[in-house]
Amino acid sequence: MSLIIVANRAPFRLTAEGLVPAVGGLATALLPVLEAQGGTWVAAAEWGEKGRTAHPRQSAIRLERVFLSEREWQGYYGGFSNRVLWPLCHYFLEKIELRREYFQDYLRVNRRFAEAVARIHRQGDTVFVQDYHLLLLPGLLREKIQGPLGFFFHIPWPSSGVFRILPWGRALVAGVLGADLVGFHTWEYAENFLRTAAYYGFPVEGNKVRVGERTVRVEAHPLGIDTHRFHELSQSPELGAHARSLRRLAGVDRLILGVDRLDYTKGIRERLLAYERFLQAYPHWRGRVAFFQIATPSRTQVAAYRELKRQVDEVVGRILGSFLREDWVPLRYFYQTYTQEELSAFYRAADVALITPLRDGMNLVALEYAYTSSEGVLVLSNLAGAAEHLKEALLVNPYDLDGMAAALDRALRMPYGERQERLLALKARIQALDAQSWADRFLSSLEAG
Repeated sequence: MSLIIVANRAPFRLTAEGLVPAVGGLATALLPVLEAQGGTWVAAAEWGEKGRTAHPRQSAIRLERVFLSEREWQGYYGGFSNRVLWPLCHYFLEKIELRREYFQDYLRVNRRFAEAVARIHRQGDTVFVQDYHLLLLPGLLREKIQGPLGFFFHIPWPSSGVFRILPWGRALVAGVLGADLVGFHTWEYAENFLRTAAYYGFPVEGNKVRVGERTVRVEAHPLGIDTHRFHELSQSPELGAHARSLRRLAGVDRLILGVDRLDYTKGIRERLLAYERFLQAYPHWRGRVAFFQIATPSRTQVAAYRELKRQVDEVVGRILGSFLREDWVPLRYFYQTYTQEELSAFYRAADVALITPLRDGMNLVALEYAYTSSEGVLVLSNLAGAAEHLKEALLVNPYDLDGMAAALDRALRMPYGERQERLLALKARIQALDAQSWADRFLSSLEAG
């Protein structure tokens, strides 16, 4: 018996030296489990890869590729996944593009994944399907294989009233219900899914859904970070030196940090506007505080993301034009990609992390900051999944500019004792959300049935 993980992306990157492990919550959580018991990761192929299977260096894991044409990729990933499901699940309804050809490509690719899994599946194997790219896959697999089948949804499941905007809503829910166990980061998302299933006529009792003769369980299994790795990073002398150099670059008493992909769900523009409001409303902080905003380039070929970059650049320019002095740079905007080690130096350097997505499935940056910081304050959006678990953060409404400005002032004035008390409690919560424990908990629940 072995484990088959199915996800849009592989846990390895293709380099000149071959396949090397990628950094990220999902790979961190699942690669050790695959290594321990042996198994296969099934993922869409990156452009330019040759051959259907590959073996990463020094790994017992088999990597099975699903090769897609450019048309299939654009319809399934660029279209249905990112122009329909992504904005829908994050409540950006004005950005949804309901095009039937997107759904047809999405169905075609999910069928291709089902064929790939069925080809390698052996009796007794456990299949674990990941995320919004593959909502139809559990139902398609249920027709082809026998054995434990789990599904985890990594982004927010919206309210049933929002989900039923989709003409294909029932088919998608039925696809998910091909699994034996369906997991979400929070009970709010799980309850939204249960209400959605009930709307489409599936009998729901408690956290169970009846599908013919089967019962599907729906549970909350929050995914965290690799706490061991971040503990090691936080103890690194090199990282400490890098953090001190960032403090010197800031040249102020207090440093605020934001870290995000440049995505419209992350609230970067609203956060910058809140910082502008903060400088206006609390002028005594001028010259004493600086804000570093890291924005990793994302989906630059999509018009909505190019427009977002233009809007963010405009706000950055206005803040610098209004407040910049010879002896003080109030804002530094880093539009680039950093390694996990480099980000951890920013985490150590910052007195306050301002993590304010407009909607987010979990938000691992919030966990990374709190676990790496030695005395910082986490200001967190109450619309991030992490807010359900990180109660000791200062929770804010990411649409409320005055509220965020006031929270910044409070965070910057917070006494050392309160900062330490909150941070120690956050670290304990994050330890309990360890990424590898997540995988063990979910798979144990799946096997217990």
